[in-house]
Amino acid sequence: MSRRSLRQLHRIAQWEVSRGVGVIDRKTAAVGVILLLLTGGVVGGVVMSGAGGVAIDRDIYRVGVDTENPYYPVVAQSSQLSAHPPDHEALARGDQDVIIEAFDDQFISWQTTGTEKGDAAHAALLSEIDRYNERQMASEPNQTAAYPVLVDIQYLTRFVDTPEALAAAQADDTSTSDRDLEGDTDSGSDRDTGAETNGEQPDSGAETSGGTDTASGPPPAIGTGVFGGEQSGSPATIQPPFPFSSLLLAFVFLIPLNFVIQAYGSTILNERINRRGELLLVAPVSRRTIIAGKTLPYFTAGMGVCGIIAVAVGGGLQSIAGVLPIVLAFLSATFVGGMLARSFKELTFVTVTISVFITTYVFVPAIFTNVTPIALISPLTIVVMDLQGQSATMGELLFSTVPFVVGSVVLFALGAGIYREEDMFTQKSIPDKFLDALNAQLSGYRSVALWTALFVPFVFVAELLAIAVLFVAPIELSIPILLITIAAIEEIAKSIHIYAGYQRARFDRALPVALGLGIASGAAFFVAEKFTAIAQVVGLPELALGQAAFAPVGLTPTLTIGLLLAPLALHVVTAMITAIGARDRRLVYGSALFIATLVHALYNYVVVTFYA
Repeated sequence: MSRRSLRQLHRIAQWEVSRGVGVIDRKTAAVGVILLLLTGGVVGGVVMSGAGGVAIDRDIYRVGVDTENPYYPVVAQSSQLSAHPPDHEALARGDQDVIIEAFDDQFISWQTTGTEKGDAAHAALLSEIDRYNERQMASEPNQTAAYPVLVDIQYLTRFVDTPEALAAAQADDTSTSDRDLEGDTDSGSDRDTGAETNGEQPDSGAETSGGTDTASGPPPAIGTGVFGGEQSGSPATIQPPFPFSSLLLAFVFLIPLNFVIQAYGSTILNERINRRGELLLVAPVSRRTIIAGKTLPYFTAGMGVCGIIAVAVGGGLQSIAGVLPIVLAFLSATFVGGMLARSFKELTFVTVTISVFITTYVFVPAIFTNVTPIALISPLTIVVMDLQGQSATMGELLFSTVPFVVGSVVLFALGAGIYREEDMFTQKSIPDKFLDALNAQLSGYRSVALWTALFVPFVFVAELLAIAVLFVAPIELSIPILLITIAAIEEIAKSIHIYAGYQRARFDRALPVALGLGIASGAAFFVAEKFTAIAQVVGLPELALGQAAFAPVGLTPTLTIGLLLAPLALHVVTAMITAIGARDRRLVYGSALFIATLVHALYNYVVVTFYA
């Protein structure tokens, strides 16, 4: 970009900021400040709750217990339980949920209301007894006596029953046959939950063993740290690998972006109302510079807020790198939505849809950060890893972020295609504008091939989303559905822009031209699809669904040529089928798309079942 273009971009950005600030009244500014304070409160609340401070369920259960009762310290030190003098009438009214009484220091009994809340209070009380006992044992001078058994847990990659995996497992069994495995014992758990106990100090009676013994050293302190640490210590302290606090803090990164895209979408639509953006269109400035200048302030605002949040919650550059593609995705999708919407009512629907979809896509996979490599389809996983103190490798970083970045660039390019008078200031339907956006990018065979390749990141994201959705389904059901879904996604990506070109009379309707467009699209998709080999970096093909989507067969020298030529022929043939159908009306194109999807799915099924 030349100096002149940079000056123009800077001037447009300044104008956008000054105009945006000028239209904000005091009430709007006050609401914005309140929302920022609420966001800060959420961050602080999550941090303090993770550290054992503030709790949203503080004093939710009322427990009747005397100060002389040995269970009184348990209730007094709990955030969920509130201690009150025992009162059976209050228990009958529901003003107390549990009553704990001691009789002559011989035994202790408790009563509950028998309601759902009473049962929940009883369960909370048992959990607090366990935590109290753990704290008591952690404070003992003789840790070896307090904790005769300590365990370390290491989470390993899920075993896949493939010939390669079986061979590796057999080799590992041979090499470890002489190892001492006496430390492996059964696990058990006993706890007295009856109505009567003796008058001794509360004791949960938990007894578990297994894993790797350690001779000395206290277990990790209970409730310390926002993000937790390694799974090591007493068996009672072992928790499932669910990054709850990290996910909540990562979600806080997404909250400000919803307000940023609302303002950004409004400024795009404002340009189209009463032809307000016509002056910019006739100015000696390129559309690329105009769009970049109008977007820069909102990108800066989004990254600035996310950077502040990253510093506040203890994140670093890795968190910022994970958030950057999410910010670009929000802005690019909103830009396209602002160009397609015909009113602020439609824009509100579009922005809400964008927010829900992107938030769901990046948040749900991140839940499995500590469980499966599928989580890396979301850039938010990089943020969660950073908040947990884990460093992402370059392969993992590229795997999570590159599809989002490339997809955002493509969306901006599509929106720029209709950043012109005939589309901005007319009331065309959204499908018609979408076809205009695609048609504006086409000129011939090369452009068709280029945009087919550019659609591959969207295909990649859609297929990964399908894998994440079908991950919990039985393999017998999920594999066939996945194969059909993948075939449909890829055939749409190879043909939708060809259909747009024919609908706008961009291409000649002669059969040789359609076949040439199909060959160009299919070949380009085949070449671009090879870049999905990056999935190998993070071990996604180790999963059965990953193998079906990205690595269904094991490469051997005799199959290498066939595995290269067969997919090429498949993509070219199916692309020609849809290109022929795209010459006619929508129903014919839909029928051709259906036939191409069936052919593609059948090929995928044969490859997976025969070579797997």
